[in-house]
Amino acid sequence: MNLRRASFLLISFTFLIFLLGIRIFYLQIYAGKKLSLSASAQRISEKGIDIPRGNILDRNLIPLTNRTEEIFVVIKPLLLRGKDTDIANIAQILELNASKLKREIEFNKTPIILSCSEYQKDSLSKLKIQGISFIHSLKRYSEESVAKHVTGYINKIDNTGKTGIEKYFQDTLKLSSKNSIGVVTDAKNNLVAGLGYRFIEPEESNQLNVKLTIDYHIQKIAENVLEKSSLKGSVVIEDVVTGDIVAMVSKPDFDPNNIEKYLDSPDKELFNRSVASYNLGSIFKIIVLASAYENGINPNMEYYCPGYITLGDKVFKCSSFEKGGHGFINLEEAFASSCNPYFIELGIKTGHINIINTAKKFGLGCPTGIHEHGVEESSGHLPDISKFFTHGDIANISIGQGDILATPLQVADMVATIANGGIKNKINIVDSIIDSSDNTLKVLKSNQGERIISKEICDKIKHLMEKVTISGTGVKANLDEYGGAAAKTGSAETGQYINGEKIVHAWFAGYFPRLNPKYSVAVFIENGKSGGSVAAPIFEEIARDILNKGL
Repeated sequence: MNLRRASFLLISFTFLIFLLGIRIFYLQIYAGKKLSLSASAQRISEKGIDIPRGNILDRNLIPLTNRTEEIFVVIKPLLLRGKDTDIANIAQILELNASKLKREIEFNKTPIILSCSEYQKDSLSKLKIQGISFIHSLKRYSEESVAKHVTGYINKIDNTGKTGIEKYFQDTLKLSSKNSIGVVTDAKNNLVAGLGYRFIEPEESNQLNVKLTIDYHIQKIAENVLEKSSLKGSVVIEDVVTGDIVAMVSKPDFDPNNIEKYLDSPDKELFNRSVASYNLGSIFKIIVLASAYENGINPNMEYYCPGYITLGDKVFKCSSFEKGGHGFINLEEAFASSCNPYFIELGIKTGHINIINTAKKFGLGCPTGIHEHGVEESSGHLPDISKFFTHGDIANISIGQGDILATPLQVADMVATIANGGIKNKINIVDSIIDSSDNTLKVLKSNQGERIISKEICDKIKHLMEKVTISGTGVKANLDEYGGAAAKTGSAETGQYINGEKIVHAWFAGYFPRLNPKYSVAVFIENGKSGGSVAAPIFEEIARDILNKGL
């Protein structure tokens, strides 16, 4: 009996020791590394560096975001405590208060992460201090960033898009992972040998990017030219054949990293002038002319311009008023010299209903559609077709005054439709969603186009627009050596005054080259006075630079 009991106990103990051996093997060998990391992770204190986002790209996959390198210096408090000389040297190079930095080091164990310049990095590196290291990252935006009113900006606190493409495509651009620096300590807050401070790798995630129709190089040209002029205004450039917006400029613009600076600014840097409504002035004469042709009214008449026209108790002056008028003038001369009395007479013959209906066909008075992809836009404004119109009311709309309002974007598209032979394309500013390998995941661009006016009518208008740059009000935008251009000028009175002086907006809208139009351009200058004198040279310089670079 004692022998049997002893045998049973021996077998039981042997089995338990076997199970214990298996458990020890599992903990030490099989799962040891994983458990060690888990235990360490419980003692890791992290500090985020940045939260990556997908890129916003131009039509050639050139990044509009994350273009500028940014350097961070990582100060490791647990390695610098008691090293007053090193702390003082670091503070001096980074232009910090040494006493304040010392206090931060004494009371922190997590890394202190600061942005620094290349020069500061080189100076710190020469000190060979154990308690510092460097991280190279990419800055989302910088002073050199382009198309800021299109891309928008992000909230620094939660890294979410606040305006533009950044806001609309927030769910596409955001990534769940983040870059951070951690410190691994024991229970007494001492560094764990072999671990200490380390870069914590973000989890892999598939980065999605938003591809725009904007062309980085064309956008840069347009921004540089308008910036150089020191004028407030807008430039919009559209691909005539596709309807793609290749440049959208609004000046003055802003620093996306310092938005607070502009919230109450009188210069309205955050305001996108490219999609805001303005009085059109003589640019609208293109619509009046198209409407006359479309409704079987011959716009060519022998007309005598004395420099004004009187309708009831209202006198409408021509730009030639001071010179005594244009005298006898035909359609080609009237369009080239932007004769107001001529087009008022033509507008009355054509009728306000026909004119407004034609304007609607060209997309005036309604959004272009880019708001569907995050770029907010005004609809512009057209008069109510059902209200009673006097001859004076018709005179106003015939020269683009009164209730006629449009955006530079709408004007660029209006000109593109004429240049495209009467086919109006759906405007695009976003092309597609692509992955990090440049594979297209979702196409957002529309290739829809419809004929809204005959090619024959467009050819007649194009001929007249060519004369504007050859012998009319737009000679400062003559591009004969580059294949020519065609355009219309506008100087739009607003009914507003500043310091007792009328506010008059300047317009220049045209296309180039003359024979095979590639781009339409709308130049708008806030209170620029004269389209021919102020806006035309900006068009000319932008077009010349684009053609010289073969874009």
